[in-house]
Amino acid sequence: MRVWIKYIFVLLLTIAAVSPRPGAAQAAPTPAQEPGLGRAELALGYSYLRSNAPPGGCTCFNLNGGNANFAWPVKPGKFAFVADLTVENIGNVNSANLSLTMGTFTMGARYIPHMHHSPLQPFGQVLAGFAHATGSLSQAPNPLAGNATLAFAGVLGGGVDLHINHRFGLRLAEADYLPTTFDNGSNNHQNNFRLMTGVVIRF
Repeated sequence: MRVWIKYIFVLLLTIAAVSPRPGAAQAAPTPAQEPGLGRAELALGYSYLRSNAPPGGCTCFNLNGGNANFAWPVKPGKFAFVADLTVENIGNVNSANLSLTMGTFTMGARYIPHMHHSPLQPFGQVLAGFAHATGSLSQAPNPLAGNATLAFAGVLGGGVDLHINHRFGLRLAEADYLPTTFDNGSNNHQNNFRLMTGVVIRF
């Protein structure tokens, strides 16, 4: 009989130890449990690019297109691996009757600061990859034809997402500096500025 009393006493002590005490604060959720953090995501949206492919001063022009951006969390609430694909087009470069379609594929790292339940989630990223160009601006005798099929592309920038629920969000804005190294008969360097917005789908 004493053995059973001992077991019952130990069981009661165990229940009392693991049971939450009244008024005790619940443990804060980990970053992986918060909306939007710790989940793979796909962002799809509109992309605007301000470019200066021809040499000499700015010679700037605008391209419009679309973007697909995939992020895979490496350390939830901190970092993610990112792959970015963007394609943009212009039908008439500076009224010169030249067309250009430029695609970039870059990969790299994204930093995602912990915002403590805020619906807004900023991020910063550094990516590198390659750019490809087609259209009459990329054909001979234009200098761009020299390496139109493959040039370096980089991305340095960031943005802000708005969480709607655990599955969807809005990319309110993303702004990136995107340098490329297409031949242009001068410095073979382009300083591109990219703006994007769209929807975010989480898995």
